[in-house]
Amino acid sequence: MKLPRRKFLHLAAGATALPVVSRIAWAQAYPARPVRIIAATGPGGAPDILARLLGQWLSERLGQQFVTENRPGGGNTIGTEVVVRAPPDGYTLLLVDGTASINATLYEKLNYNFIRDIATVAGIVRLPNLMMVNPSVPAKTVPEFIAYAKANPGKINMASPGIATPGHVAGELFKMMTGIEMVHVPYRGGSAPALTGLIGGQVQVMFLSPAASIEYIRSGLLRALAVTTTTRWEALPDIPTVGEFVPGYETSIVLGVGVPKATPVEIIDKLNREINAALADPKMKARLAVLGGTPLRSSRRKCRPLGSLAVTHPMRMPSCCARSGWG
Repeated sequence: MKLPRRKFLHLAAGATALPVVSRIAWAQAYPARPVRIIAATGPGGAPDILARLLGQWLSERLGQQFVTENRPGGGNTIGTEVVVRAPPDGYTLLLVDGTASINATLYEKLNYNFIRDIATVAGIVRLPNLMMVNPSVPAKTVPEFIAYAKANPGKINMASPGIATPGHVAGELFKMMTGIEMVHVPYRGGSAPALTGLIGGQVQVMFLSPAASIEYIRSGLLRALAVTTTTRWEALPDIPTVGEFVPGYETSIVLGVGVPKATPVEIIDKLNREINAALADPKMKARLAVLGGTPLRSSRRKCRPLGSLAVTHPMRMPSCCARSGWG
């Protein structure tokens, strides 16, 4: 039987609209079960802390548990690949930090392409790093530390939560721009064991976000020499910037949320709206300020791809990698 052209077009339009209606209905019902937030670092670091903070907010707002799952290792590549390979249904999220862009510069071959395989949901926050030393180090300022390092070449150990992490890059950039030597000591398991090593004196210096370190500084277990951003941090206004003594030095960390690339845009938009609502909430803003964070509110369409946001100026990345011998 031959259908009239008008009826055929009507049926075709209806068939085309079905997937769209289905996706909208799916997004409206989302989430219908618990959601995983993968932090590709160990417990205690900025990604872990922010994943749990955000997860609590989303759990209360959306009526399902958003559970943080730590998947450290491989310079964050293990946790990232878990999300890349997950079903694109909105039930596996990635807490992204600057390591994504570092790895793209550092490794020629990865099992994924971050910008191709991870869709940006939202930025969360920009954090500084703090340059901290064990109190046994006699230096109380950045110039004194540089002089001490030059007088004791090869005797200063620099901790990091792992190779190619933002703290590692911040330290390598500092070495490159000041001409000093420090022995890099990467710790498996993230920020917590690295901080333990710094407090215990096994290492002498570390670059790390305030989210993981501020309480140790306030208690006197560690001494902050400087912040790595271009402006001082309001929570520690007496602590200078590295750039006040090393012109041109700057690093910061951008953290955000990503999902597998084919995740329905309706779910991404819903998550984006909820995350932006969290960033506008006075209590959440206060919590982020304590951690040193500047909120990054933006619609999905205006968000820059998280993988394009480097921990430091991208032109300096190859130089840091080549000089340090880990690229």
